[in-house]
Amino acid sequence: MHSFNMTYITSWEEFSKAAERIYLADPMKVRLVMKYRHCDGKLVIKVTDDHVCLQYLTEHAQDVKKVEKLSNQLMRHMASKEK
Repeated sequence: MHSFNMTYITSWEEFSKAAERIYLADPMKVRLVMKYRHCDGKLVIKVTDDHVCLQYLTEHAQDVKKVEKLSNQLMRHMASKEK
């Protein structure tokens, strides 16, 4: 069983930069998970590499564009030939 620190980050900029750093450190181990609970109106985004677990919680609809931008940014890294 892995032991890791699950951290909620309140700043989107801090979360997205940390998520990108984790991805670039070891792309093959990183997972991005999104969970939306309609009854609460909350979206939780989690990025983990089994050692570090970052989470961001939002209730704001405008944050969906930020999530889309982060997802696209990570996809560009995945598709690039650079290591």
